[in-house]
Amino acid sequence: MARKFFVGGNWKCNGTAEEVKKIVNTLNEAQVPSQDVVEVVVSPPYVFLPMVKSILRPDFHVAAQNCWVKKGGAFTGEVSAEMLVNLDIPWVILGHSERRALLNETNEFVGDKVAYALAQGLKVIACVGETLEQREAGSTMDVVAAQTKAIADRVSNWSDVVIAYEPVWAIGTGKVASPAQAQEVHDELRKWLAKNVSADVAATTRIIYGGSVNGGNCKELGGQADVDGFLVGGASLKPEFIDIIKAAEVKKSA
Repeated sequence: MARKFFVGGNWKCNGTAEEVKKIVNTLNEAQVPSQDVVEVVVSPPYVFLPMVKSILRPDFHVAAQNCWVKKGGAFTGEVSAEMLVNLDIPWVILGHSERRALLNETNEFVGDKVAYALAQGLKVIACVGETLEQREAGSTMDVVAAQTKAIADRVSNWSDVVIAYEPVWAIGTGKVASPAQAQEVHDELRKWLAKNVSADVAATTRIIYGGSVNGGNCKELGGQADVDGFLVGGASLKPEFIDIIKAAEVKKSA
């Protein structure tokens, strides 16, 4: 079974109500491949989720950028998985490198979040990836395997998980992992899943790439055998996000 191409747009902490409406209008007017070719999810900041959900075309879905690790309660400033479910938000991004680095989210904490969100019925884009120092020290796979293991230790059903490999040194820096570098890690990650989870999970779980993806490099990256799509940052706020969605066609013609 072919893995359906997946394109996520992570808007991060950006946008005003007016800007968000403009972005959604651009998406709504776009001619893109059908849902059987590509799954598209956009992730606005919490405050814009209901608005985006209400005006976004029905073949695109929305994701939150984070959620709390357990049931809600006395956790000021947090948003629980249950709240997202209540608003019919189907997806959540967890373990993004910015949160790991800036908010000190550990592998275990992210693993707990992923397990809890899945248990509430959310689908999860789980992020993994190494820093430049880790890559230069030759420990990329050790780091990515440890991040994935913390999820695998807590999750039994992977059907609602997409793994986003985001080399930290490529996020927002303009440095992109070469298609060969991306393919190498995606391939190793798939082998790790086959060995440590199951051959079926390895074959069916989508592993998407994130890190300075743009309209110019998306086709070549998307053409790699084990790259099943993208998690797009800055470019997801621009019209070129449409070109990135269209890169899903490279799989169809392959």
